[in-house]
Amino acid sequence: MKKTALKYSILAVLAVVCATIAQAKKAQEIEPSYAWTISDPLGDRSETEIDTSFVNYHLHAVPTSPSLAWATTGNYGAPGQDQIFFNRDSYSEFFFESALAPWLHSTEGHVFYNTRIPMTLISHTTGGNKYSNQDRTMITFSGNATKRLQIGANMDYIYSKGSYEYQADKNFTWNLGGSYTGDRYELQTFFNHYAFTTKENGGITDDRYITRPADVQGGESKVDNKSIPTHLTSSESNLGGTHFFMNHRYKVGFYRYQRDSVTDTIVSKYYVPVTSFIWSMDYKDSKHRYTNKSGAEDTTFFKHTYFNLGGTADTTRYMTLTNTVGISMLEGFSKKVKFGFSAYAYHQLYKQTLQAEAMPSETPIAPGLSPIPTYVPRTETENRFYVGGKLSKTQGSILRYSATAELGLAGGVEGDIYADGDISTRFKLLGDTVTVRGYGIFSNLAPATLLYIFASNHFIWDNDLSKEKRFRVGGELDLPFSGTNINVGYETLKDFVYFNHDNMPTQHSDMLSVFSATLKQDLAFKALHWDNEVTYQASSNQGVLPLPKLALYSNLYLQFLVAKVLHVQLGVDCNYYTSYYAPAYNPATMTFHTQDKQKCGDFMYMNAYANFRLKRARFFVLYTHANGKLFGGDNYFSSPHYPLSPRCLRVGVSVDFAN
Repeated sequence: MKKTALKYSILAVLAVVCATIAQAKKAQEIEPSYAWTISDPLGDRSETEIDTSFVNYHLHAVPTSPSLAWATTGNYGAPGQDQIFFNRDSYSEFFFESALAPWLHSTEGHVFYNTRIPMTLISHTTGGNKYSNQDRTMITFSGNATKRLQIGANMDYIYSKGSYEYQADKNFTWNLGGSYTGDRYELQTFFNHYAFTTKENGGITDDRYITRPADVQGGESKVDNKSIPTHLTSSESNLGGTHFFMNHRYKVGFYRYQRDSVTDTIVSKYYVPVTSFIWSMDYKDSKHRYTNKSGAEDTTFFKHTYFNLGGTADTTRYMTLTNTVGISMLEGFSKKVKFGFSAYAYHQLYKQTLQAEAMPSETPIAPGLSPIPTYVPRTETENRFYVGGKLSKTQGSILRYSATAELGLAGGVEGDIYADGDISTRFKLLGDTVTVRGYGIFSNLAPATLLYIFASNHFIWDNDLSKEKRFRVGGELDLPFSGTNINVGYETLKDFVYFNHDNMPTQHSDMLSVFSATLKQDLAFKALHWDNEVTYQASSNQGVLPLPKLALYSNLYLQFLVAKVLHVQLGVDCNYYTSYYAPAYNPATMTFHTQDKQKCGDFMYMNAYANFRLKRARFFVLYTHANGKLFGGDNYFSSPHYPLSPRCLRVGVSVDFAN
């Protein structure tokens, strides 16, 4: 207890010291010029904000923060799946990554900065005690060598022992990046490396340790969470890989000159690009390793064991190398040109390597092993070819739109189609800008190759899968003057691929449909704020695609200023979703699959918090799951046999250094 109190005291002192240092450098307080993200495949830019806001800063430390309904194994940085369907992506090409998507750093998530002075953002959060501490440290650096040339680096380290035994997570990511924004030539590039380790406990052996502890402890109602027995004690998943991306763009255009009206001399000039020629290269590799040193637990927990009864040491690898070439006519170089158009083509080399080659079922097997159900080759290589185009209008207040279409030509993706469209209009109402938007998505895509063929110690499959067909339409209304945002959508799915009760990928040939409506409503009166988000969704087949019908997040807080320098946010937030047959988690594949034995949900998860900002320092004090064991339900499982973290005190600090 003394060590924990000392740690929190040190963090508090650090926040004050850092704020004082930042204040002493007042003469250097210059905000970064701008920041942006990029998108595949052409490296198109989108403006973004630098994460320096103190409002709701505490959410960085809440394990369930990735979604209103987050099915997870319970620990901070642990695997999970979004149960708000319209926010959920399809399975990753390397499906092990899907469960860790919120903690991975993708192409779209990489932020580029252009700063007038070097910028360093350092943050650290911690909580729990020496047996259950949950720490995260993040460092972001960006500096400009010249006005156009920028370099940057990031580090993200999560070390979370967790509230229950054998569930620790250690996630380490670092990356280097840079950009050059010349009149004619542009470059955006980064190198990312990550190494994640997840201890897999298979869930607790008896849920009554959480729901009715007295029943399993001889009348004792107080339970030591670290003493709750788990199904697995010697098991872990390792996921590591690299990602290198570079985007080159050469722009052809002309200069426009501004002349002095009196002397008729050139005052300034600027370059107007007309056409861009683009080349992007995207390399990814990843390795997943699942180990279990206990043969007894291994064979008891899993239904089948194919290769080794003494434990498991599965390894799966994949690699993709994608080269894209494109040409783009840029919007706005002439008053007559009201839109931009791009055409591109790319080749993708894909390779996967399994732990072992699965032999036919008639091959003799050792006593105690399950018969191998099918032949699966150890390696698979594909050469894929695609073409695509994009039409967009991003300027103007009356009408903006964007449409993208992509077609697979060869290499196992023949006939793949992906198309999306977005159209919006804006107009003034009651002093604010109202936005009305419509969107649509159509896809006819082959599932990831690993969903076709896979072999490991406990799972082998060779599937004959059809292309998965999806069609989604929706609309959004944003009313800033009332703090209201409404988003309504409807999607149909044919040949939907999912993991069934046996954690095997299968295909639902009948039509599925999902209706979703989300309302965001923010209310404010002077210092009092009440922000709300509620999503209603209806799945036509809960057995194949289980979803909570209602999910909500509510945040009630006071926001005010003390002594004109200290910004304060004091509040309580709450997350809730209705009961449903939540997907179960399988450690060997890091996937979530359907089940019909245990319902999850119908509990409240509340946090009490205080966020502060003093000059360039922001910090928080947070008590997560503050209502735990008091009210709101004791059945706080978001996935079967994986309880969420109990009550825990957490603190954090972040400093924006302008060097």
